[in-house]
Order: sequence, then C-alpha cells, then structure tokens
Amino acid sequence: MIETYAYARAGLLGNPSDGYFGKTIAFLVRNFRARVLLYPSARLEIKLSKADTPVFENLEDLYQTTRWRGYYGGVRIIQALLVRFADYCRENGIELDDRNFTIEYETTIPLRLGLGGSSSIITAALRALMAHYRVELPLPIQANIALETETRELGVGAGLQDRVVQAYEGLIYMDFSREIMQRQGYGDYERLDPGLLPPVYAAYRTSLSEGTEVFHNDTRARWRAGDPDVIEAMRRWAQIAADGRQALLERDYAALDRLLDQNFDLRARICSIGAGNLEMIRTARSVGVSANFAGSGGAIVGAYRDEETFARLTEAMRSIGVAVIKPRIVP
Repeated sequence: MIETYAYARAGLLGNPSDGYFGKTIAFLVRNFRARVLLYPSARLEIKLSKADTPVFENLEDLYQTTRWRGYYGGVRIIQALLVRFADYCRENGIELDDRNFTIEYETTIPLRLGLGGSSSIITAALRALMAHYRVELPLPIQANIALETETRELGVGAGLQDRVVQAYEGLIYMDFSREIMQRQGYGDYERLDPGLLPPVYAAYRTSLSEGTEVFHNDTRARWRAGDPDVIEAMRRWAQIAADGRQALLERDYAALDRLLDQNFDLRARICSIGAGNLEMIRTARSVGVSANFAGSGGAIVGAYRDEETFARLTEAMRSIGVAVIKPRIVP
C-alpha cells in the first residue's frame, strides 16, 4: 500500500498561474490536502471518489454540488496523468514494470477557488506512481509533468506556479523568464525561509464559487493577441514579485503590504472582477489588512499585524460567508 499527499497552495505575489514568463511567490497551505492510495491489483483501476459519483439527493443538491465542485471530479485528471507519465517515460527511455494497480484519491481542498485543488491530486498521484514504479524524477520535471497533464492532455489553461510549489513545498520564489524557460525547460526556483513571512492569512468563500478557468481563458487569449495592457501588467507583476522577495529578505513588511495591495489593484484594472471577490478584498482591507488573490478567484491572502486584527478580520469575513485560516506552511 502506497499512500501519498499533496497540499493546497496560495499565491502571494505575481501572476497567479504564470505561463507568461513572469515571476511569482507562493507558499504551501497544509491545512488542506489531497491523499492518494495505490496498491497492487489484477487490473489497472481508478476508483471513483465521492466527488465523482453522479448520485444526488435531489435537483437542488445536484445544483449546489455542481456549482461548488464543478462538472468534473478527479478521475479524469488521474487518467490524464497516467497517459502523460507513460509518455514521459517512453520519451526518456524509462522502462516501467508490468505491474497493475488500483489508485484512489480523496481531497479536503476547497475546489474551484484557485487553491491548487486539481494540481494537488495530480501531484499526489504522481508521487504514488514514482514509488510504485521506483522511478525518481527531479522536482522541476515533476512540476512540468503535473502541468502537462492538464495543458496537453485536458486542454486546460494553466501555468507552472501551483505545481512547482506543490512539488518543492514551503515558500518558493519562481522566475519563469523567457530566456530561462527556453534554456532549461523550466524556471529558476528558490526556496525561501517561511520564517521571513509576517503573520499571513488565507480566506475563501464557503458558498458557491466560480471556476478559475474563466479568468485564465480571457487573460491568456488577450496576452497571446498582444494586448498592451495585459503585457504591461505581466511585466509589472513580475517586478512586484521580485520586489516582494527583497521585502521578505529585509523583513520590510510595510513594503510587502503595499505590494500585496498593488498586485490585486492591477488585476482589477485589466480584468472584470466578480462582486463576490471584490467584496472579500474590500472587507479584508476595511479592518486594516492587505489583500490579494490567492489564485484566480474565490480565495484571498494577505498579512495582518496581531491577534486582535486577525479576530476582527475573521468576524468581518464570517458576516459575508467567508472562512479565514492561518496557513500552515511547514510540517
């Protein structure tokens, strides 16, 4: 029996997914995790989890469940991972033993809120596959395979950030500059000491959510079309991430707060932000904390000064149906 885990993540600064040759900072959120079990069996089987079972109490239950978790569970992404993993091994001369298995998963990560829910299932499943076949892959390659599972196999618009953080874990600064990506096929990834962070929070909607693909698809199309506003925003987000790294190293938390707010404000200038997301940002800022998207919508992240401030934040967010947590970044 092989048991593996991968965890949620929160983007701190930069563009939330990248894929635009930018720079980002993100950290692991161990409060939520995906768990994968893999064990020998006569045939290869991917077991359905509760999220994959199309059985509901009534129409309202179907409606609420679908709005919350989307139309797809994790079976399709595990199947896509198996195909991508097999392709990678063939392309790189890695022979896999003919040993069948059953693989199953469960997740506690709130879905469709930009916290890396689907990529965590893929990352945990990839770890189980590597253990089963006794294949060791470098961390940057693991992140690439996790991304390609969604982009190549499923046609989902996504970037490397989630997969890199979930592969490396902790607090990571990522440089995806075009020259670096073209030279080595992945970015430069720097582990930062999580102790450099000020007290940080993450907050997420506990009611209906909108899939992050809405944001990705629109912005990616505009970027590919050469929209000057989007291109300039990507350049600015990369600089914000670089400045944020320096602010962390210098423990300049006032500068970090300014950068967090600027990061979201720039997004609001070039993208249509839903009322619910704007409400979260404005409510957080109303109690004196910084606030930025943790991903592409549905969850936010920021820094706070003290426990009194955190208590005010929690109360204010509860009134609009938003939960607040203190992210656990290290084991």
